[in-house]
Amino acid sequence: MPEELYTKKEYGSLLIKTLGDSPKLRIIDFFLDNPMFDFTKKEVIEALGMSKQTLYKYFPDLEEYGVIEVSRKIGKAKLYKINLKHPLVSMLREYEKKISLQIAEKERAKLQEPVPTQPREKLKT
Repeated sequence: MPEELYTKKEYGSLLIKTLGDSPKLRIIDFFLDNPMFDFTKKEVIEALGMSKQTLYKYFPDLEEYGVIEVSRKIGKAKLYKINLKHPLVSMLREYEKKISLQIAEKERAKLQEPVPTQPREKLKT
């Protein structure tokens, strides 16, 4: 998974662009972008380019409130996944969908605008 997708500002998701670039939101956004997969904390840190200290400061809240949940354990390692049934997660997914549709509608409208043309100069014969 290319780290640059989560660390470069120009690739920021709609959630990050519209709601801000906070560490908690970046973590949630990462899991929302990968809802079918589970990750160790180390993988999340590497993908987000986030310091271990920052992740360990904010991750417990997300786990405590059930936004992120343990999906399985491999030895001592825990793997985490987004809780798609959590009300906040459902709201964020719906929000992202609505914003995407708004942007698509604006782009469609731009494509339908007539392109201004300039009259050609008459050729001298």
